[in-house]
Amino acid sequence: MTTALITHPACLEHDTGPYHPETSERLRAVLAALESEEFAVLLREEAPRATVDQLARVHPRDYVEAILAIHPDLGEPVHLDGDTVMSTGSAEAAARAAGGAVKAVDAVMEGWARAAFAAVRPPGHHAEPNKPMGFCLFNNVAVAAAHARAQWGVERVAVVDFDVHHGNGTQAMFEADPGLFYASSHQSPCYPGTGMPNERGVAGNIVNATLRARDGSEAFRAAYMQTILPMLDAFAPGLLIISAGFDAHVADPLAQLRLDTVDYAWVTDELVKIADKHCGGRVVSVLEGGYDLDALAASAAVHVRGLMRL
Repeated sequence: MTTALITHPACLEHDTGPYHPETSERLRAVLAALESEEFAVLLREEAPRATVDQLARVHPRDYVEAILAIHPDLGEPVHLDGDTVMSTGSAEAAARAAGGAVKAVDAVMEGWARAAFAAVRPPGHHAEPNKPMGFCLFNNVAVAAAHARAQWGVERVAVVDFDVHHGNGTQAMFEADPGLFYASSHQSPCYPGTGMPNERGVAGNIVNATLRARDGSEAFRAAYMQTILPMLDAFAPGLLIISAGFDAHVADPLAQLRLDTVDYAWVTDELVKIADKHCGGRVVSVLEGGYDLDALAASAAVHVRGLMRL
């Protein structure tokens, strides 16, 4: 059984404007890295639009409709906050990004792929139920988790987030539901200022492993081996979803952790082992951050290689 790559050209049409780090070049770099011969066996699928009903499982319906209704004139993007921008193509891109995560769930639950990587943008893990922030409009992984439960009856869904920034939106959507598990490794202090270790959720279903600026492989791997992986194993998910941000890389300009590409290969392998143990190897991965193009491309490639069990 193989791995699916799910994306859509509309995700390139989300224009954040000059000098913004979350650009379409990020996705182009990832897709270019996945064009090499070793990735020829990937099942390449187009991301559908997420429906309003799918998005409204985690966001209020009026919020969903308001975001989808924003179609700025070509010359003037709309700034929802200091970091989060919408252009003419943004609503379509956001619907396809969430829809790509939904299709990734369908791929692994239907069984035509063992794992799936949604190479989409805008990212999603900062989007709170009724608030866009941190480059994010809809919370793609939360939409995927809700779809897994509603459509496929998966009782226990886990999200593991190795982006350098804490996924405040995902935590907000998961913390009151003991059937949902969210674990994050992230730099602290750092944007958005959330994700302290004492934030545990209603049933110990929230796990935050904080790292200090300039921490590297040793601290990152220890956070997983000592904290995140044992808690994930104990949760025993029926589906594992990864918020795959690659901005903890030493080359990334937006934070100060010092991971190398091999760390993403390592953490992917460790997460796949948990998925093999508890959920038939079913893994959905959704692109989040990563802002140095070379580091992002190389890290995404080793991540997908790990999903393919190469």
